[in-house]
Amino acid sequence: MNRLVLRTILLAIAVLVPLSAMAQISVSVGIPLPPPIVFQAPPPVIVLPDTFDVYAVPGVSVDLYFHNGWWWRFWDGYWYRSHYYDRGWAYFNHVPGFYFDVDPGWRGYYTNHDWHGHPWHYDSIPYGQLQQNWKGWHDNGYWQKQRTWGVQGYQPRPQREQQAVRLQRQQQYQQRPEVQRHQQAQAPGPQRQQPQQQRQIDRQGQQHGQRQPQVEQQRGQPRGEQRQGGERERPEGRSERGGEERK
Repeated sequence: MNRLVLRTILLAIAVLVPLSAMAQISVSVGIPLPPPIVFQAPPPVIVLPDTFDVYAVPGVSVDLYFHNGWWWRFWDGYWYRSHYYDRGWAYFNHVPGFYFDVDPGWRGYYTNHDWHGHPWHYDSIPYGQLQQNWKGWHDNGYWQKQRTWGVQGYQPRPQREQQAVRLQRQQQYQQRPEVQRHQQAQAPGPQRQQPQQQRQIDRQGQQHGQRQPQVEQQRGQPRGEQRQGGERERPEGRSERGGEERK
């Protein structure tokens, strides 16, 4: 009896392991990985004003952020995240929620030490200090409440203004060519007409003494042929709130 149970367990393992490996491969098909960023040493970061603890790496030309224990990177219309700043990137199929709080002109403000007309005395935060303190800073609101992000005489925007700015940045983000190219690649195929819409077209055609050959042709097709080309499989992977990501 014990041998039979053991054989059953071993057979289940032999079947499930290849299936899980195949699933891991399938979710990564068609999603390129970003090119590596070479660092001579762990990069220092700055905390960005008007954000909830979003840190940026000013020493590189790519968008590289740290937020809530993850490193985030935008590349060629895709978002990636990792627990490491220079490797281990995994595809993330949503725009991270913090991104629309990031002022797109922060690099110019960083160079000029000026944040919207206020002196910006930012701190260059070493990597080790960030790793040790980011959670405590987040829990007690250190940068917003105690330091105002190092911006002299600056007050955070009212909530209504923050929402308006986020909406504007979201619209600007959707207009970026690489984002539009990405969205078009994931857009679903054409959908079939609903039966109610077809009946409405038929009634209109009868009232005017006209036939609807296109609709009749669709009705005359076998059910299996109607489905061909009309439905596409949804892309796998969800946001961190949804539970899955592409790796």
